[in-house]
Amino acid sequence: MKVSVVTPNYNGEKFLKTFFDSLNHDYECIGELILVDNGSTDKSKDFIKDYSFNFPVHLIENSENLGFAPAVNQGIRKAKYEYIFSVNNDTEIEKCSIRNLADLISSSKDIFSVQAKMLQYNNKELIDDVGDEYNLLAWTKKTGENHKSDEFGEICDIFSSCAGAAMYRKSVMEEIGMFDDNFFAYMEDVDLAIRSRIHGYKNLLCPNAIVYHIGSATSGSRYNEFKVKLAARNNVWVVYKNLPIPLKIINFIFLFFGFLIKYIFFLKKGFGPTYLEGIKEGLNTRNKINKVKFNSKNTKNYFKIEYRLIVNTLKFLKK
Repeated sequence: MKVSVVTPNYNGEKFLKTFFDSLNHDYECIGELILVDNGSTDKSKDFIKDYSFNFPVHLIENSENLGFAPAVNQGIRKAKYEYIFSVNNDTEIEKCSIRNLADLISSSKDIFSVQAKMLQYNNKELIDDVGDEYNLLAWTKKTGENHKSDEFGEICDIFSSCAGAAMYRKSVMEEIGMFDDNFFAYMEDVDLAIRSRIHGYKNLLCPNAIVYHIGSATSGSRYNEFKVKLAARNNVWVVYKNLPIPLKIINFIFLFFGFLIKYIFFLKKGFGPTYLEGIKEGLNTRNKINKVKFNSKNTKNYFKIEYRLIVNTLKFLKK
């Protein structure tokens, strides 16, 4: 079974050798590698062209940084295989991990995506992310972050796969849409996961697929003005786009307090005004986003999503 590997790159030359070497170890199941360069100004493109790959490579060269979501979509459109492995360039992939992802996602047509077990590159004994959860407060949480690497050893249902190391079914994307280009970066994978759940598909953790992740390699840090503003705007769009009016009404008080608490959090970190700018931009530009059309046949799936949001909120409040 062959898969298409899709990776965006923006000035990531220093990560590429480690990343490419790990891909070469898993060459038997890689049908193609599609690299989308977002206007890099370092020597990334030269390194890519000079590296010796064990599989076909396609380089898409953008003249500017279009963002993560548009870049990955470019790769998906070009991909010729059913299974798309979206993976960041600041990673190292353990041998057989790509095959393990492919084996799991192909085991049932109900599975839309499978998430690799992401460990911290600089401390491989700790987890970086094993799936993202979303709650009534409109907060996204990385499951397992800073837990021991031997935890989460079973296949399990997750709300959303992190697009930094996840395999997707292309035929489902043709049904529900790809990543939303408007998002540029951040929350685009959660948005896609909600759409998949609305249509009744599953997202799973594949614990025997291991990916070591450096993290924030492109944006530069965990919190900065660029990331805070973009994530705030996109979070508004996720709610506006995916929740039907009845769920917006039911969840309004939780959403209000969720955004308020986040504002206070970022205010203490010196990013309060930046966060508010993102919220305002999200509200003012919400009409540019294509809302998910309500279909009565998906009603039970909305109930399932709401139940999951409630459970995730209760888990958070217990901590």
